[in-house]
Formats: sequence, structure tokens, C-alpha cells
Amino acid sequence: MSESSERDERHKARMQRKKALMDEKIAEAQDEYGLLLVHTGNGKGKSSSAFGMLARALGHGMKVGVVQFIKGAASTGEEAFFRRFPDEVRYHVMGEGFTWETQDRQRDIAKAREAWAVAAELLSDPEIGLVVLDELNIALKYGYLELAPVLADIESRPLLQHVVVTGRGAPAGLIEAADTVTEMGLIKHAFKAGVKAQKGVEF
Repeated sequence: MSESSERDERHKARMQRKKALMDEKIAEAQDEYGLLLVHTGNGKGKSSSAFGMLARALGHGMKVGVVQFIKGAASTGEEAFFRRFPDEVRYHVMGEGFTWETQDRQRDIAKAREAWAVAAELLSDPEIGLVVLDELNIALKYGYLELAPVLADIESRPLLQHVVVTGRGAPAGLIEAADTVTEMGLIKHAFKAGVKAQKGVEF
């Protein structure tokens, strides 16, 4: 048997073992309920991933909701796209821009509370299958909202409703409560090389 054939046989044997393990795990995973997912970290892609899930949910015929807590000073491609589906998507831009732009903590607190009132309404609606709380972590990090009532509203949502929370600096209590947590790591970013934000990539 040639070296190439032996390598192919070893690969096949590894994949057979892996398939058996994966089939066993899939068979054991029988629970079905709404998940709380947290996307955090300093890298790009937290909101992008959440909006990808939003598109996926729409593809499955689900109704969805979005509340953006910080972003809002400029329109984005996501907003322009998802507003094409008014019967399926409830899209709420509640922020007035990044914290270094607004420079008014009391106004930011008021806007965050207004946004949470809208979020709480979505979280209580059994017709909504997925809720994206974009940049909620920032509102929690800066103390615009208290974590305990936020978690209480999330945990009392309908049984099958999924929630995705994005933003840097996710608090420990939210991470502990989440079913899935992903930390986006920054390795390299064009902005640091002096490249301005690009349509279709950054907004």
C-alpha cells in the first residue's frame, strides 16, 4: 500500500470515529427551548453574526425583533435591508450614536431605558421567535441599565424565544446566564491602518 493510500485509510478511520461520536451527541441532545446567546469581545463581527442569525430565522418563517441600544446616528445596511420585511421584522433603532459622540450620560441613560421598554415588549411576545439586543452590553457596561431587571425580563420570555445580545464587555452575570457565549478576538483591523469604514463591511 502506498503512503498516500495509507494516509487516506487513516483519515477515513478518524472520520468514522468522529462521525460515531457526533451521532451519539446529536442523539443525546433532545432538549428544545429558546437560547440566550452572547456575542462579546473586542473583535469585529458581533452584530454581523447576530444579523446573520436574524436572516436565518426569517428563512425558517420566524418573526423577529431588533433593538439597537447605541448605534443609531447613521443608517446601516442591516437596517435598510431588514426594513424591507415589515410584517416579519420589528426593527427599533433607539440609540443616538456611540458614547464618545453623545457625551451626555443622563441622555444616554434615558435613551437606554426607553430602548429597554421596547425590548421588554418584544421579550413578552410569543409570536417573536428571535430578539436581537444589539450593543446591550455597552449599556450594561456603562451602567445605563441594571443587570438584574434585564436578566429577569430575558429569563421570563416565552419558552421557545431566542435572544442574542451583542457588544463588548459582557458582564459576568449575563455570561453565566447565557447558553452560548462567543468572544470575538481582534487580530487585525483596517481602521487601525487608516482605512475609513466601508459600506457593506462596517455599516
